[in-house]
Amino acid sequence: MVKAIIEISQHTNQILNIVKAQYGLKDKSEAIEAVVKLFEEELLGIQLRPGYLSKVGQSRRDKGM
Repeated sequence: MVKAIIEISQHTNQILNIVKAQYGLKDKSEAIEAVVKLFEEELLGIQLRPGYLSKVGQSRRDKGM
């Protein structure tokens, strides 16, 4: 894992808190991961390796997404 210190707007912080609560995630790092995965599927879905798509699907099912 990579650690990063980031600056986000108050609005983005609120959205991350909503995502965290809605999906029962334990922290904002998991919320960021979930948002990025959803974004990635939407924009890059065609370009992804087939094995990765099944991994993302399994991860989403495990988290109740």
